[in-house]
Amino acid sequence: MFSIEHDFDATVITLVDEGSPHLQEDVTIQAFEDCVTIEQLDPRTDRVQRITLSQAQLSDLAAAMNLPEGVYRVRKPAKPR
Repeated sequence: MFSIEHDFDATVITLVDEGSPHLQEDVTIQAFEDCVTIEQLDPRTDRVQRITLSQAQLSDLAAAMNLPEGVYRVRKPAKPR
């Protein structure tokens, strides 16, 4: 299950793990103009862990989801002359 909310400066997606006995904490993804943050509560420390991705890193991650094992570089389109 997930929810999507549009705030003033970000789109917020919350992922809820509804699986079997080994459920993970909810994941919150906030998409801003210049970056994306991913947050999840760490129940061992009772602290929220945050990862921040640039737009380039997010694009690379999206591309990587559908590629086989290997090392890749996403090329930017050439500018028209």
